[in-house]
Amino acid sequence: MTRLASNNPIPRFLSPFLLLLGMLFYAAAAFAGVPPNIVIIFLDDSGWSDFHPFGNPPYATPNVERLAAEGCRYNSFFVPQAVCSASRAALLTGCYPERTSIFGALRPEERGLDPKFATMAEVLKKRGYKTALFGKWHIGDQPETRPQARGFDESAGLMYSNDMWDMWGANPALRPEWKQYPLQYWENGVVTCNRLTSEFQKTLTSRSAAQSIDFIQRHKAAPFLLYVPFSMPHVPLFCSDAFKGKSGAGLYGDVILELDDSIGKIMASLKSNGLEENTIVIMSSDNGPWAAYGNHAGRTPFREAKATSFDGGTQSALIIKYPGKIKAGTSSDAMFCSVDLLPTLCQLTGAPLPENKIDGKDVWPLISGQPEAKNPHAYYPVTLFKNLEAVMSGDGRWKLHFPHDYDHVAVAGMDGAKGKYEKRSIEMSLFDLKNDPRETTNVISQHPEVADLLKRLAKEHKKNFFHD
Repeated sequence: MTRLASNNPIPRFLSPFLLLLGMLFYAAAAFAGVPPNIVIIFLDDSGWSDFHPFGNPPYATPNVERLAAEGCRYNSFFVPQAVCSASRAALLTGCYPERTSIFGALRPEERGLDPKFATMAEVLKKRGYKTALFGKWHIGDQPETRPQARGFDESAGLMYSNDMWDMWGANPALRPEWKQYPLQYWENGVVTCNRLTSEFQKTLTSRSAAQSIDFIQRHKAAPFLLYVPFSMPHVPLFCSDAFKGKSGAGLYGDVILELDDSIGKIMASLKSNGLEENTIVIMSSDNGPWAAYGNHAGRTPFREAKATSFDGGTQSALIIKYPGKIKAGTSSDAMFCSVDLLPTLCQLTGAPLPENKIDGKDVWPLISGQPEAKNPHAYYPVTLFKNLEAVMSGDGRWKLHFPHDYDHVAVAGMDGAKGKYEKRSIEMSLFDLKNDPRETTNVISQHPEVADLLKRLAKEHKKNFFHD
């Protein structure tokens, strides 16, 4: 009898072997498909030069230095508005302040971010992420705008800045308002301390670190977003007793040392739980230093500081670590903005973009240092409160300031007391940031074509975003 040819040309003795290979391939593919964990450390009013290796402060910051050595430091990272709430909403939504109408710093009992704008936590939850926030929220304190309602499974911290506090004698102009709203500490949607004392303020940094470590340990089996917006080094300054006097550079240095130590503990927890290789760590600040507080404020090499549209306010130090994807120990001058982080993280995790329109774009080619990578934006707007004060070219070289007044620190404060501002004005000015990163020399007469282009882009931006 003639044997019919088999439809399966694979010898039988190879079938179990190939089946095993198939199973291993499937397991490898499944492992490769596990989205990365995300840890975002967002400091409050930290200066660009507060930590090594960005600056050279008179104290050591070994943990931030190690983070930079294991990742990449970005020297041209910006926020769209150099004030607390506006910057935080931009980070979490990928939208400019003029889209969300979150300007400046929200005050107690302000509604905050409209729920129609999805947060990073809400987007990542659709990808199966566990989400947590430990630190300062400051984008709404009403039931529908608190962290628990905006995608965070767990949260603990302050609803707004720690200076919105009836016990802070250094800010007497604000005290009558804050007496009506005592500064509270919230945990998972419940007030657990109805009125913060100085002793409680000393624990804010260590609490955020301990809660972060606990969250990492409990959720190491699932992808997670851990957002750690530390309340420090915003004034009034506080640190644990263990760090008091440790820096030898005053209270501000002590606060930075505790932040560095806390960042190190979070990084150590990722490593000890076997999560280091599949975790993206992002560290930056919401804006530049509040320079009016003198020795209780950070340092920046750039012009002016917080609450201005100059780079001293809008340029923040940034480190990103992503083992195997971002080359360790590198430095990048690629220019991008905080609104770009959400769409970039969506691309890296496979999470869907928000259904609402956003302004950020995927800048992974820039972040990962791909050759010839270009910024996908034609321009970035720079606002202060509801005013468009400047426009930057997408490649980061040019910045056009429109005529406006700004606050310049005339006399810096000391030991927690606020200094004095004086009003200054700037005319229509074009700065070449590549050759003049301190914004000192107006070159508009030498490059009128660049200024005209940026003016046209600004006009179109106003037409789309600003309505009388």
